[in-house]
Amino acid sequence: MKVGSGRRRYGLLVAAAFVSGLAIGGANHIVLRPAFADDPARPDIYQLLKVFGDVLQRVRAEYVDTVDDKELIENAINGMLTGLDAHSSYMNAKSFKDMQIQTKGEFGGLGIEVNEDKGLIRVVSPIDDTPAARAGIKPGDLITALDGKSVIGLTLSDAVDRMRGPPNSKIVLTIKRQGVDKPIEVSLIRETIHIQVVKSRLEPGGIGYIRLTQFTEQADAGIKAAVKKLEQENHGKLTGVVLDLRNNPGGLLDQAVAVSSDFIADGEIVSTRARHAEDSQRWDARGKDLLNGAPVVVLINAGSASASEIVSGALQDHHRAVLLGTRSFGKGSVQTVIPLPGNTAMRLTTARYYTPSGRSIQARGIAPDIEVQETYNVQGTFGGEREADYNKALSNTGGTDAETPRTDLPEALKQLPNKPPEDFPAYDATKPDTTDFQLVQGLAAVKILAEQKSASAK
Repeated sequence: MKVGSGRRRYGLLVAAAFVSGLAIGGANHIVLRPAFADDPARPDIYQLLKVFGDVLQRVRAEYVDTVDDKELIENAINGMLTGLDAHSSYMNAKSFKDMQIQTKGEFGGLGIEVNEDKGLIRVVSPIDDTPAARAGIKPGDLITALDGKSVIGLTLSDAVDRMRGPPNSKIVLTIKRQGVDKPIEVSLIRETIHIQVVKSRLEPGGIGYIRLTQFTEQADAGIKAAVKKLEQENHGKLTGVVLDLRNNPGGLLDQAVAVSSDFIADGEIVSTRARHAEDSQRWDARGKDLLNGAPVVVLINAGSASASEIVSGALQDHHRAVLLGTRSFGKGSVQTVIPLPGNTAMRLTTARYYTPSGRSIQARGIAPDIEVQETYNVQGTFGGEREADYNKALSNTGGTDAETPRTDLPEALKQLPNKPPEDFPAYDATKPDTTDFQLVQGLAAVKILAEQKSASAK
């Protein structure tokens, strides 16, 4: 997403240059003094900046080891940003380049989406068919050490940098997992990660199954191609579709809008509200319903975040799909990537996301229309596994409070079991139609909706 106005982008860049200039030579504060002189809300800023300069000089002169000025400044900038919330951060040249590569759907590493949480690294979601997913890494896992060295004291970007590396190189992750008393050590071999963001297959009865793993630049094109392929395999239109967004950590906003537009012909998809009203924005559907009204069931869970929640919320509010699973992650904040001098950038939280009905996603998530647990035993979590449990999580403000239950759903949907029987078989990736309980119920829900649609058409 881009910054809403040139005024704000310039202001942010000037502020960053000011801090850098002061830290290096202490001269630029004179140039910018008039910009703050008449601001009564900043009476102590110059005193605080003087303290910052004093600390910098003391560290340079007296720290036990020689320090690198560039590293000190970058750490100071990153500390300023990460102290705001869980998603703002500073990216040096390498981190910025890595981020640009990742959004294109190819990068080197383990295939794991992570976030910082109280000094540790929490797994948001493993990416399908990557070393992390094959090793059984789960959403909510806490990474406590890398190659035996604690992650405490590392920035998120530092931790990600250490997890990435040359293909075929080895790394050992130490993991704390809910319900497991002892730390788990997982040995992984890095790979060049080629993300196949869309997978699909034709299910019995002309139902299409489409799994979207991330909202990279290929997401919308992949959805369109999958629908076309499934229709060809079915020799005609599909009876309905199960769209699987479980453990999808999100990605690009424009792709979330485009994917929503694949099922919604017109109307609002998502809006953002920023600090300044003139920077708030709204995105409307800009396509056509690829399925021509055929029923859609969306699978979500605690690993469905950000762009996944935008799509889920839009389809739910427009009554275009039925959501099945468990409450989503709750990342409803907008991060603007602002390029800085030296091929660096800052990721700054600039707004909150709101669904078409005005609900804020932040720290709340999207509640499914039909709650279905993944397993028979639902355990509590240590420290939580959603946005609301993060240190310095933004509050949920400015939106409508009510989560209005759907009144247009067939009675048969309410009869679907909300958790598997105790003897339900363990999940087997080679047999998802019989061992993935949420998918089993999703397919059943599509059939019920298709029958309702057929009956109402007569």
